[in-house]
Amino acid sequence: MYSLVFTEIYLKREKEFLKKHKDLIPRYKKVLKLLELDPHHPSLRLHKLKGKFKDKYSVSITMSYRIILTFVIVKKEIVLIDIGHHDEVY
Repeated sequence: MYSLVFTEIYLKREKEFLKKHKDLIPRYKKVLKLLELDPHHPSLRLHKLKGKFKDKYSVSITMSYRIILTFVIVKKEIVLIDIGHHDEVY
């Protein structure tokens, strides 16, 4: 099992995101739970990013909304960096 690390910036963005998208809260909670259990679960659509985010990964909340993260495999930690609409986080 992995542990999620919530950065201060992420928590601020998360609060704003969930305030705007109350309907996505159940889906968001499911995504976080899946990340803890198995970040490679197919429904997360985990993929490595390119360009300025080349050392980071993305998982999907929905087709439009993403969470950007990094893996610290040695410690089995997943650091959450950003959340938002596809066009906002990239």
